[in-house]
Amino acid sequence: MSTQSTQTWMDLVEPSFLLPLRAFVEKEIAPIAVAIDRDDVYPTAAIRALAKAGYSTVFMPAPWGIGLNYRHALAVFEEVSYASAAVGISLITILQAQTILRLFGSAALQDRYLPAFGQGLISSYALTEANHGSDIRTLDTKARKTSTGWVLDGEKSFITSGSAAEFFIILAQSDAGISAFAVPADAKGVSSSLGENSATFGLRNGPHVNLVLDGVNLPADHLIGEDGKGIRQAVTTLDYSRTVAAGISLGIARAAFDQAFVHARKRRVFDSTVFDKQGIQWYFADMVTRLDAARLLTYHAADVLDQGGDIARISSEAKLLAASLATEVASTCIQICGAYGVMENAPYGRYLRDAKAYEIAGGSAEVLKNTIGKSLSRLPLPSLISLQPKATND
Repeated sequence: MSTQSTQTWMDLVEPSFLLPLRAFVEKEIAPIAVAIDRDDVYPTAAIRALAKAGYSTVFMPAPWGIGLNYRHALAVFEEVSYASAAVGISLITILQAQTILRLFGSAALQDRYLPAFGQGLISSYALTEANHGSDIRTLDTKARKTSTGWVLDGEKSFITSGSAAEFFIILAQSDAGISAFAVPADAKGVSSSLGENSATFGLRNGPHVNLVLDGVNLPADHLIGEDGKGIRQAVTTLDYSRTVAAGISLGIARAAFDQAFVHARKRRVFDSTVFDKQGIQWYFADMVTRLDAARLLTYHAADVLDQGGDIARISSEAKLLAASLATEVASTCIQICGAYGVMENAPYGRYLRDAKAYEIAGGSAEVLKNTIGKSLSRLPLPSLISLQPKATND
C-alpha cells in the first residue's frame, strides 16, 4: 500500500537530530546569510555558535566530540549550506584540520588542539602556493629540522578561511619530502596579507589570504605524523572532506529548488500557476529525481567513511555529481522564476555563484574524474556473460 509523501526531501538521518539542527540554522545562520555574502566576511559568530551546540565536532569521538557517524556530519553540512554555503565552507576547513589531526597526529598534538575545536577554534587548511595548486608533490615552502624542532619558511596563497583562522595546517617541503605541520596563527613569524586575487564571486567567507611563514619555529611534536608522508596525509584528509563538500552543494541545490518551487506554485500567469504548466513540471521532476539520486550517493559515501571501502572513489563521485548538479539546478531555477530569478534581491544569484565556485574549489571536476579513473584502473576486469548463442546438436 503506497502513501503520499508529505515532504519534498527524504530524511537521511533521524528526525530527532534534523529538527533541532534545522531550527538552529533558521535562527542562527539564515538571518545573516545575505550579509556574509554581500560583505565577504568570515562568519565568526555562526562558527562559534555551531561549536557551542556541538555541531562542528559531531563526528569526533569522545572526549573531543559527540561521537556520531559521518551521516550526521554530512547532515550538518547540508542543512547549514541550505542557508549559507559560506558558513559551510568555513566549517569544512575546520573538519579538515580535525581529520588530519585525528588520523595522523600524535597523542600530544591531539590533546593540545582537538579539545579547542569544541570551544570554537577556527582553522584553515593551507596547502596551495602560487606555483603549486592541485599539484603538491613539490612545494616552495620549506621545513628545516633543528635540534629542538622545526623552522618553516615560505608563503601560501589563496587560503580559504585564512582571514579569521587561529590555527593552520601547513604542508612544507623537508629533506624527507612533503610534510604536514600544525601551526598556531599567533606563532612568531606568521602573518597574512591580501593579494589582488583574494576575493571570489562565490563561497564568500572572507577574503582568501596569502600566508607568510618567516622563520616560524615549531616544537618537534608539531610535525603531523611521519616526516615526508604529508602528501598521503593531505590527500586522505581531502578524500574525507569531499563527502561533506558534496553536502554543501546539495544544500545549495535544495535551497534553490525549494525557493523556485514555492514561487512556481504561488505565481499565477494566464489563469493558472506557473507550476501548472507541463514544461515547468518537467523541470522540477528532472531536478528532484537527480537530487534524490545525488543525496543517496552522498549519504552512501558517508557510510563508506565509517565502514571502510574505496573512500577516494566514492567521495569523488559524490562531489563530482553534487557540484555539477547544484550549478544546473540553480540555473534552471533562475529560468523558472523569470525576471524575479535575476533580481539582485532574489537569492538565486548567490546560489549560482556558490554552486559554480564549488565545481572548482575543494577538488575540481577534472581532478575528481582523474581520481575516479585511477580507482577504476586498479580494479580487476569484470567477468562478462557470453553473448554467443549456444551450439545445438541437431
